[in-house]
Amino acid sequence: MKLSHTFGASLAALTIATSALASEQSIIVQSTTSTANSGLYDYLLPLFQDKTGIQVNVVAVGTGQAIRNAQNCDGDVLLVHAKPAEEKFVEAGFGVTRTDLMYNDFVVVGPTGDPAQVAGLTDVQEALGKIAQAGALFASRGDDSGTHKKEVALWAETGVDPTAASGDWYRETGSGMGATLNAGIGMGAYVMTDRATWISFANKQDYEIKVQGDEDLFNQYGVIPVDPGKCPSVQIEAAQTFADWLTSQEGQSAIAAYKVDDQQLFFPNAPKN
Repeated sequence: MKLSHTFGASLAALTIATSALASEQSIIVQSTTSTANSGLYDYLLPLFQDKTGIQVNVVAVGTGQAIRNAQNCDGDVLLVHAKPAEEKFVEAGFGVTRTDLMYNDFVVVGPTGDPAQVAGLTDVQEALGKIAQAGALFASRGDDSGTHKKEVALWAETGVDPTAASGDWYRETGSGMGATLNAGIGMGAYVMTDRATWISFANKQDYEIKVQGDEDLFNQYGVIPVDPGKCPSVQIEAAQTFADWLTSQEGQSAIAAYKVDDQQLFFPNAPKN
């Protein structure tokens, strides 16, 4: 009986030690739906895990929610695309440091009929103005994501407050990018989306890119390890290893190599060491 008790205690101690080791080799990344919807993580994470043994679990939500989750210490790394909000996150002491990681751009997609006649425009403010003037349906994520933050800023530059038409021609889905595209296509609305999600999106039907090429549609992503000073539970060594790998030559080359339908979705631009 005594031997059994000792064996049980030893087994329990071994289980605890093994669990602790496993937790040290596992991190949570609070990230955007656009990076997840594009399939980028499905490509990158096995490469990183094979190299380091660190398992990465991704929580894909809008950028605003990802930042709030990280501030609540529900993650080890933040990987999003709203630079001003990211910089505030670091300034408030929640992030160790922010590093540019990669970029692509936003586009406005719409139906073949193009009710606002915006096809071919390279001035996004002009396009949004025409959509508002025509009262053409526009589906917004409305979820405080990086895409939504950019869209709100672009509307402000046009001098139009689309929320005044909420429920009329301006429809806020409160959903991720893929769900908003599905909803927008279902109702025949224009949608602003990141290009990576659009390329990967399978339900395009008669939709195509109508507006692109404006420098105001630039879409920068950044990576930030969460600061253990604010969140003592952070697996900082593993988090920093992940951030360092993404911004290394190997990680940057892997990002550049990821393609869908022979199209590159993200363009690495981390500072060279």
